Amino acid sequence: MNHAHTPHPDPAAGTGTAGWYVDERCTNCDVARQLAPDLIGEADGRSHMLRQPRDEAEERLVAAAAFACPTRSVRPASRRLDVTRDPFPLPLDDDGTIHLCGHNSPENAGANSYLVRRPSGSLMMVDTPRFSAALATRYEQLGPVTDVLLTHRDHAAHGRRYADRFGARLWIHEGDLDAAPDADRVLRGTETVEIAAGMLAHPLPGHTEGSVLYVADERYCFSGDSFYWSRGLGDLAVAESVTWYSIEVLAASLARTADQLRFEWLLPGHGDRKRLPAEEMARRMRELTARVAQLRPRPIDFTAVRW
Repeated sequence: MNHAHTPHPDPAAGTGTAGWYVDERCTNCDVARQLAPDLIGEADGRSHMLRQPRDEAEERLVAAAAFACPTRSVRPASRRLDVTRDPFPLPLDDDGTIHLCGHNSPENAGANSYLVRRPSGSLMMVDTPRFSAALATRYEQLGPVTDVLLTHRDHAAHGRRYADRFGARLWIHEGDLDAAPDADRVLRGTETVEIAAGMLAHPLPGHTEGSVLYVADERYCFSGDSFYWSRGLGDLAVAESVTWYSIEVLAASLARTADQLRFEWLLPGHGDRKRLPAEEMARRMRELTARVAQLRPRPIDFTAVRW
C-alpha cells in the first residue's frame, strides 16, 4: 500500500462536529480500540470510526487513542492533534500505582508501555514508548524512574535511551540479549527472581526466547506478548500465530509458571488489559495453560490474531 499521499477522512467517520477519522496508515495494532472501544472498531483489517464522540468524556477517549496510536492514524478533521488534549501518562487505577505511557512506538511494534509506582515513591518503566526528551520529562514528573524493564526483544527499542535519560538500570533476559546488548542487568535461566522489593521477574520463553513476565506486589502482571485479554473471546489468550520462538516452549513455560502467579491486573504489550479478582485470574491461567498445551506450531500470520 502506498502511504505517501494525503490521508483522507474515513467514510465510516459519521457526522459529528469533530470529524474524527482513521487514516490509511493504520496497521491494525488494536491500540486505539483498547482506549475507545465503543467509538473505534475493526473492519477489513484496520480500525475505523464507528461513530463520532457525543460528549466531552467520549472526546477524551478518542484523543487518548490518537496520542497512543503508533502511526498517528487517528485524526480530527483538521488533521492536527491538540497537544493540550494529550492525557499521558494516563492513570489506570484509582491510587495512581499504574500509568499507561501512551505514545506507542512503531519501532516497538506499537506496543503498550507502563509506569509502575513502588512503595518508596520511585517508578519502574515496563517496555518503552517512543522516545523524546519532553516525554521523559513528563514521566519523571510522577517520580524518579529507577529501572526500565524489557519484556522481550520486540519491545527493546528506546530502552537504552530512556534508561540513560532517567539514570536507570536497563533489564532484559539473556535469551534476547542481542536486542539490548548494553543492558545493565541480565536475567538468566528460567527461575523466578525478585529484582526489587515486591517485583518478581518470571522468565517465560515462548513468544521469544527471552520473554519475561514482571509481577508487582502480587497485583500487576506485565505480560509483554506472552498472553493478553482478548475482547473477542472474553478470556485470556496467546497470540499463537505470532509466536516467534516456539508455541511448545510457551506451553512448557506456562505449565512451569502459572501456579506461581498471583495477580489482579493483566497489563500486556499487545491486546487488551483486564482486572479480575486474583482467584479468577488464577483459574483462567490454569485454563489457558491447558489450552496452550494443545496448540501446535503454525506459520506466522498477523491477520489471525484474535483481538
